[in-house]
Amino acid sequence: MTRLIVWRHGNTDWNATSRVQGQTDVALNDLGREQARTAAPLLAALRPDAIVASDLCRASTTAAALAALTGLPVRTDARLRERHFGRWQGLALTEAAARFPDEYARWRAGDPDPGAEIETLDDLGKRVGAALQDAADLFAGGTVVVTTHGGAARQGVGQLLGWEHSVLRTVGSLANCHWTELRHDDVRGWHLRAHNVGLITRPAAGEPV
Repeated sequence: MTRLIVWRHGNTDWNATSRVQGQTDVALNDLGREQARTAAPLLAALRPDAIVASDLCRASTTAAALAALTGLPVRTDARLRERHFGRWQGLALTEAAARFPDEYARWRAGDPDPGAEIETLDDLGKRVGAALQDAADLFAGGTVVVTTHGGAARQGVGQLLGWEHSVLRTVGSLANCHWTELRHDDVRGWHLRAHNVGLITRPAAGEPV
């Protein structure tokens, strides 16, 4: 049985101020680094065989905290990046709502293609799902930790599980430095074992953007 741990990165200043990160390369803040250091021993206890991370520094730095305990290298994969938020990247959510009211309303309603040059949920799920599958294939029968982003994690996991967008909208967002656990066997395929696992050291971040 293969175990896949999909781990969201630690907190950033943009998370804390509800600013749209998307694929902008924003570093962890002090809280984010603390969260990574706190979560890393819990994940190390799972005895991972491989660590794979988005190449954005907030994810790769989070993964490095686990690598420091396990001695494993961090492999990076650009397909694990967060959703590209097009013309919203760098804006506070309040600014996005003011400048793009129609697109913002569609996004809040769960439209998979809201406009404003935002990556569609279908495209996001396919690229992240493929990256997750390739990561799992590195050590079939073992444990692989993948460090990625909130929206990317949800859509990628949904792609592996075969869940529709309407189902994914009912699943709560991953808090910073929390993870989802999937397992795979030849009979059941991929199945969900746990979601939003981790330690709460401060109030959880808001929208996973």
